[in-house]
Amino acid sequence: MSGSRPSWILVLIHGSAALLAAVSLLGTLWNGLEERPVALAFGLLITVGELTRWTGAQVREPAPLAAAGALAYALLGEDAGHPTHHGVFQVVTIVLTATLLGGVPHIARGRSPEPDQPARRVLIVGFAAVCFQPLYNRGVFDEWSGAAYALLIVALLTLTALCDAVLAAALAHARTDWPFGPLLRDELRGLLGIGSAVCATGAVMALAVAVVGLWALPVFCVPLLLTQLSFRRYAAVRATYRQTIASLARATEVAGYTPAGHARRVAALSVAVGRDLGLSGAELTVLEYAALMHDIGQLSLVDPVPAGATADLPAAEQRRIALLGGAVVRQTGVDGSVAVVVERQADPCREQPLAARIVRAVNAYEEKAQGAGPGGPLKALEELRLGTAGEYAPEVVEALARVLSRDCLTLGRVG
Repeated sequence: MSGSRPSWILVLIHGSAALLAAVSLLGTLWNGLEERPVALAFGLLITVGELTRWTGAQVREPAPLAAAGALAYALLGEDAGHPTHHGVFQVVTIVLTATLLGGVPHIARGRSPEPDQPARRVLIVGFAAVCFQPLYNRGVFDEWSGAAYALLIVALLTLTALCDAVLAAALAHARTDWPFGPLLRDELRGLLGIGSAVCATGAVMALAVAVVGLWALPVFCVPLLLTQLSFRRYAAVRATYRQTIASLARATEVAGYTPAGHARRVAALSVAVGRDLGLSGAELTVLEYAALMHDIGQLSLVDPVPAGATADLPAAEQRRIALLGGAVVRQTGVDGSVAVVVERQADPCREQPLAARIVRAVNAYEEKAQGAGPGGPLKALEELRLGTAGEYAPEVVEALARVLSRDCLTLGRVG
């Protein structure tokens, strides 16, 4: 973490969640539980959702069933036609208790969730409950029925989802210091996937329980569980796909054309630069794959380039190797947009797409900085800056400098 601002964001969010949880717990202990069967049913549902939490990868919502159940309880007005009287404090207490209980087995296996996830859960559930429960208990919604009441629930869930996206982006910004705008854009795009399924299931649960009672919970949680299973399989395919690309990228290292770990380092640094420049999630994926495979054209060379350093080769030779690499990528069946970036990484700077500009600059930095001693990174960065007149994109070089500075590399005075 590079500055004081992100740390204050974390303190503010975590502190607010802790304060809300403490006040809710004390309020529930003081007032007692209302509608205990309802509280127990929703608590059990959230616990089961946490037990089925996906711990295999970083995803936007690893426990969608628990999130949907928590939102449904926050927006629950009736149970089989009978008004409920649980308030905000009880909602937050039940959700927090069930979340912690469901996380115990994961913690025992050494897979404890990040503190950001329960903090988000407490805050968004508290927000939804504050928007609905006090007004409902005062009878404000007594005249709302049918489609109007359903639209009210959907509107509140939509507002809650938007607030959750802002909160998730703020936490990611605080953790990584990446630009807030692109992070928020990715979170909003994520709402169209698993986020919409969570909101839809939460709305259906709240409306169904109001009509038929608690029997609706096991019925309407099945579709979300199936969706979660399908998403896991899809993510497993994506992971296998990425591992295949990484294995292809290592072919140049195994053959002795490039130094060990070169492709991996270029890919990691390229993604960081892409994030700094505001690329979306899909664009970052293409950038990462292209960076991993940017040197694969060297496999077509009879004589390896010394140390795999193509940045100092004549422009015509660089373009020939890039075109050979693009041809290899197309034959592997990888997305054509990845092949385009690989092919155009040696084109004139002004004619390149942004991803190709990033790969070109990062690859040159990596080649110039490796083995150049303590002053290598600074010297390499200065050489890139001298080449911004036509060889490297100025905005990419400055983004690279910002990324390296945030990563606490020894760069001397940058800028």
